[in-house]
Order: sequence, then C-alpha cells, then structure tokens
Amino acid sequence: MKEKIKSLMDKGYLLDPDVLDILDNNSLKLICAHINPLSETILTKGLISALKEKYCDIEEGRIDTNIKDNCSVKIVEDYEDDVKKVEVHDFVEHYKIRYNFLRKILQTRLELSDTISINRVFGKMEREKVSLIGLVLSKDITKNNNILLEIEDPSGSIKVLITSNKEENYRKAQDVVLDEVIGIVGSMGNGIVFVNELFFPDVPLNNVKIKKSPVDESVAIISDLHLGSKNFLEDEFIKFINWLNGETGTFEQKKVAKSVKYLFVVGDIIAGVGVYPGQEEELKIIDIKDQFKRVTELFGMVREDIEIIISPGNHDSVRLAEPQPKLDKKYAGNLLDLPNITFVSNPSVVNVGACGGFLGFDILLYHGFGFSYYIDKVDRLRIEGGYDKVDTTMKFLLQKRHLSPSHTSTLFIVDPKRDGLVIKKVPDFFMCGHAHKFSMGQYGKTTFLSGSCWETKTKYQLKGGHNPVPGRVPIINLKTRDVKLMKFYD
Repeated sequence: MKEKIKSLMDKGYLLDPDVLDILDNNSLKLICAHINPLSETILTKGLISALKEKYCDIEEGRIDTNIKDNCSVKIVEDYEDDVKKVEVHDFVEHYKIRYNFLRKILQTRLELSDTISINRVFGKMEREKVSLIGLVLSKDITKNNNILLEIEDPSGSIKVLITSNKEENYRKAQDVVLDEVIGIVGSMGNGIVFVNELFFPDVPLNNVKIKKSPVDESVAIISDLHLGSKNFLEDEFIKFINWLNGETGTFEQKKVAKSVKYLFVVGDIIAGVGVYPGQEEELKIIDIKDQFKRVTELFGMVREDIEIIISPGNHDSVRLAEPQPKLDKKYAGNLLDLPNITFVSNPSVVNVGACGGFLGFDILLYHGFGFSYYIDKVDRLRIEGGYDKVDTTMKFLLQKRHLSPSHTSTLFIVDPKRDGLVIKKVPDFFMCGHAHKFSMGQYGKTTFLSGSCWETKTKYQLKGGHNPVPGRVPIINLKTRDVKLMKFYD
C-alpha cells in the first residue's frame, strides 16, 4: 500500500486520506488513465468510486471504457408544451416574467443596486442622478447622430439619450435591440435621461474559473445533416461514424475517437419537406418518415457506449415556433427507440460528465434559427463575420441573457408562466447549428461552438449568399478543454 501511495505522490497526485480504503490495482490504472496529475484534482474516495462505476468491471478486474453510464446525461432545462388558448394578457405576463428575471440579474451590479421605477423618475430634479432598468420599446438615431431609446417597466416609459461623445456607452447602445432588458445610470434633463453608463444583464467575467473534468473523456458536436437532400454527404458521414467507432484513422486519431463519450446533434437532422421554395427539386428522399428511417439506420451504427443527445432544428418536422418540442414519434419513428439517445427540446440545457464530487458541465443547446435577424440588424455582428463567425452572435445573445430578445426575430410560444428563451444559468458550453460552418470562441467561463454541416451548397443557399463548410467535427476534451477539429470532407 505504501508503495502505491508513494507512486501516486511521486507523479504529482493529491490524495485524500480516505482513498486508502479503496486503493487497489484497478484504482491505480483508472487514476493514471483518466486523471491528470497537473489538474490539482484531489483524489477522494467518492471520485475513485465514481471512476470505478463508470469505467470498471470490478469483478473481473478489467478496465472497460465501453460500459454505458445512464446517469452521465442529465436534462437540466427542457421545454414541455402546456397547450392552451393564448390571450392578450398572456403576452403581458410573458414579458413581465422576462423583465423581472433579467432585472434581478442587473440589480446584482453595484451601479444598479439603487434603481427606481420609471414613474418615480419624473419627480427628480434636473441633473439629479437616476438608475433605471427597462425593456427597450424603441430605438432611433437623432439628427446629431445620438441614440435615443425609449424604455419601459411595469410603471411607465421614458426616453433615454446616449450621446456619441461617450464612446463606450455609444458602442454598447449600437448593439441594443428592441425588447431586450437593459440597465442605465444617468441624470435627468428636460423630461429625458442622459445616459452616463449602460449595462446588459451579461455574465460574470472577473475571477472566472474554466471548469475541467477530472476524467479524460471528450464531446463531439455535429449539426445540419439535412439527410434526404441530394447534397447530403452520406459517404463522408459514414466515414465519421467509422472513425468514431475506432475503425479508421491513425493511432492518435483512434485514441481521440475512443475518448468520445458524448455526441451532440444540434438540430436539422433531416432535410424535411417544403422548408423553402423549390426544395422538392433538391431532395433525394421525398418522404419525411423515410428520411428519419435512414437517420435511425445511421445513428444505430454508432457504438453504444456513446451517449447521443439530439435537439431539433427548423428542418425537423416540429413546429417552427420556439421553444421547439422534442422530435415527434409520429415522424421520427424508431429513432426514438435507440437505447443510447437522449432527446431534448430546442433550446435546452443538458449536464454531462458528472462523477464523484465533480458536478459536470452545463451545456446550452440552441439550433440558432433566430441568428439571421441579429446578423442583419446589428451592424457589428455583420461586420465581424456574420455567419462565418457565428460565435460572435452567440456571445452577443449571452450578454443579453436571451436567445431571441426581439419580438420579431423568431416565432415564439407565448407562455404566461415562463420565457423559455431566457438564459437562466451561465453555461459551460453553448452549442449551436444552423450556420453550416464551424466556429468557436470563449467568453467568461463559456465556450461557444458552432457545428458544421453534412450538406454541400444548394441552389437555395447560393441565392442567399451562404457558404457552408461541411464535414468538420469539433472534439472537446473535457479534461483539458482542448478542441481538435476533425475533417471528413475536403
């Protein structure tokens, strides 16, 4: 026993005294295979027990990385329909819920801790300081190139002015979109507020720790298969599956493939039917059920120890209005019966990789149908790359803490009890599709990742100016947070 402890300590591992009770040869193999000594992770009894449960056949004394752990995928947030007739007051309650949730986030800032309601502002003296939180009702550019907003809260509305000589605030105000919730600090003047500081709900950026797993395992992300299209790259997709199963590639590539324990599919699994004008000319499989049948055959080829998490997109024969429910058995058929697939709504939050005392990673999934609106309306997003750098748009929406804040940016379900597109919890990963091109970025503790696609450019995309880059699969090592980009199409 002393030799085992000394061996681990010499390699740089940190040990809790409790591990002495369960430290055996299997434990040593698991620790060395899955725990990085440089991670400063303390080896506890609970952590080693979790490793054994996940990777070991204890009776036979063999390490088995193919054992399926049904508890490794947990749905944190998922949308379930509550069908009812929508009335006018439902819209009011819906926006009140959004306002109140984001107001609480904004009020955690010291500058906004003393906010007052808008109806009380009009009693303030000229040049007196005021702090307000409101939902953006309108946005205009004045003849002097200043930005004039009208914001409202449950008590009333008021106009606020951001002058072009306050560069940082003006830059932020250029990013303001209708119906989002913002905070402002300013001074009264002639019935309006002159803004000195402008705030978005945003996420914490100071003293942020990037979470890393004590276990050496990886996540793969794909989206936009568009199976059923004449342009679907079926041979290349099968090549990806074969690689994932460890059947092809170099020694190092097979090692990466073996580490993949989670496969996220972020929408547009099938091409669908009638999604855009003239689509029928671009279809190889013209029946939705037959498209899903082939999807089932392909995903059935993936090794069973990989947990596949599927959320829908705008092509997948669910309603367009967001949040979109899970795939429907009526169309998806036997796909829903595959044992290693978890189906979630769009958007949703899924937790993976929890073991022992490690809480795992919260992953926000959103296909991204509403991205087009913001790339079109917000100059900065378009200038900084648009769909070629969709992670910039993902960061933009995370700062708003809402996936589609503007009323007309996407169809949405009016729910008087909740706003299903609010980003309640800051995710460790934010994954999307729809852009048909891989991109990634980092903001605070959140890593942004856009899936590639498996369809070459269609005539419809050509008309729209889209330039897909298919067959790219990002692989994220949860232990190191390193990202490798695998290429399956030239």
